[in-house]
Amino acid sequence: MVENLHLNYTPKDFKSDQEVRWCPGCGNHAVLNAIQKTLSELGIPKERFAFISGIGCSSRLPYYMNTYGFHSIHGRAAAIATGVKTANPQLSVWNITGDGDALAIGGNHFIHAVRRNIDINIILFNNAIYGLTKGQYSPTSEKGFVTRTSPFGTIEEPCLVGEIVIGAKGKFFARTFDANVELSTRIFTEAAKHKGASVVEVLQNCVIYNDGVYDEITNKEVRDDRTIILKHGEPMIFGKNNDKGLMLEGMKLKIVRLGENNITEKDLLVHDSGEPDPGIHYMLANMRYPDYPLALGVIRSVEGNTYETDMEEQISKVRKTAKIKCMDDLLTSGLTWIVD
Repeated sequence: MVENLHLNYTPKDFKSDQEVRWCPGCGNHAVLNAIQKTLSELGIPKERFAFISGIGCSSRLPYYMNTYGFHSIHGRAAAIATGVKTANPQLSVWNITGDGDALAIGGNHFIHAVRRNIDINIILFNNAIYGLTKGQYSPTSEKGFVTRTSPFGTIEEPCLVGEIVIGAKGKFFARTFDANVELSTRIFTEAAKHKGASVVEVLQNCVIYNDGVYDEITNKEVRDDRTIILKHGEPMIFGKNNDKGLMLEGMKLKIVRLGENNITEKDLLVHDSGEPDPGIHYMLANMRYPDYPLALGVIRSVEGNTYETDMEEQISKVRKTAKIKCMDDLLTSGLTWIVD
């Protein structure tokens, strides 16, 4: 929901008077700045924002926002955000959550908020660890990862956020990383403008319990060759010299080098984030280094009916033909008895 009222907000207008108590160097600081910058540019009155969080380091964020907010309980933020949005569809509702909060105890709420296409913005901070509770492995930790709860290495396959979102019939999925505030701001803006459930996975560094978890792809020395920033309507090009690209070979994506075998930019896949068929989006969301570059940007953005809009339409339709107009009608409907 974006109104573009030309309000003269700055990011500072969305900063609360609370001391930000994340560890120095935590990636959450950059994400907070990107969110505050985004809100200042959306043209929505401050009183129309509501930030709902669960439990975890990321879930402290509502304290640092000069907006309405609700720090809820572990895993339940998506359910509460759903209630807030359906009760007051005019609000711009932001669900702040982490990989443990959303995908472990909150897994069902997360999936069904996406499936129902509730018009909320879900920002999922993914540091692949439980930071607040001191370093246990999370649903997104890599197999074999050694932590306090997996001293010999976890034997579980990790959850892939994009795979879950698209599998739940999600209409919007994007990915960014904490240090790229410009990319994050652009993605958060697109998420806010999207009508329906938007999920943004933020690859976020935990300097205490999982420091450097994404260095092999986000370090500035290598990230141009190991990530690809997707833009709707543009060829899928990446690389430090913009000399690599993605093509479709049979049923699989293939990395090619421009100039080799007479391959030109015209041979590359063009990103269509609005394609209803999720096949290519699914493959893009699941790409992993070293086999592929990691996809960043808006991967999927498809229009669809939202839950709260359909609910309001249904209520309006039922009211027009309903025989029961008030409580007295309800109490005297059906089988009734008069007791002397």
